[in-house]
Amino acid sequence: MEDPDKKTEVVLLACGSFNPITNMHLRLFELAKDYFQETGKYKVIKGIISPVGDAYKKKGLISANDRVTMAKLATKNSDWVEVDDWESSQSEWLETLKVLRYHHQKLLSPDPTNSPQNAIPVTKPGRKRKQEPNRHDPVKKKNQSPDIKSVPQVKLLCGSDMLESFGIPNLWKLEDITEIVENYGLVCISRAGNNVQKFIYESDILWRHRNNIHLVEEWITNDISATKIRRALRRGQSIRYLVPDVVQAYIEKNNLYSPESEDRNAGVILAPLQKNASDSEN
Repeated sequence: MEDPDKKTEVVLLACGSFNPITNMHLRLFELAKDYFQETGKYKVIKGIISPVGDAYKKKGLISANDRVTMAKLATKNSDWVEVDDWESSQSEWLETLKVLRYHHQKLLSPDPTNSPQNAIPVTKPGRKRKQEPNRHDPVKKKNQSPDIKSVPQVKLLCGSDMLESFGIPNLWKLEDITEIVENYGLVCISRAGNNVQKFIYESDILWRHRNNIHLVEEWITNDISATKIRRALRRGQSIRYLVPDVVQAYIEKNNLYSPESEDRNAGVILAPLQKNASDSEN
């Protein structure tokens, strides 16, 4: 019989450019974790930052290597948010759905350093080690119930702008949106008074799966964006307290953002628009 006190484990996955990573990006994770903790039904065990690869072709996108390095510097002192460079290391642009599938599969299949007895599904509960509440390894936890697959849920963490981008023609495939909200779920951080609920109401797909979309209101408003930070850098203005100090130091040391870097990929069609428009013609 399932333990009524057993909380559903959640892994938060944030995809995006992180160009550069900002304090707001990091705040999204904390806001989402607080939200889930307050429900009393979930336990957030890990946060994953997955920077997009260079093949995304977004205007002003600097190299994935620099963006991943900055994200790792920004999360170095976090005990639960980490950076994964699998997506950014791919030679082609990957749909967000494929990144979600990849991380879900990683939870299903332990890495080679784990012993076979920790694999999912659980078959021999008597040989499992005791639950370790302070560990962040999702595969080794919650093996008390032999009949329950204790696989954490991977949920896509985003801001309201990403959610509303579902409405941009050819940016997302409808079947991808459906699988994301149906099989994984969204955690959307939005400012109080935002029209996210209206957007969900006006979308048949999102409305159908609205119970799997967690809306988290951000009461302490924060208008930091990577675009504004790059603009400040181009103008020689300070970005201190907008990004972690280690990120600011890395940007200055490597002179990362300039008028020239902002023109990178100018005139190039964004990878998803190019791919999805091509697919729709075939």
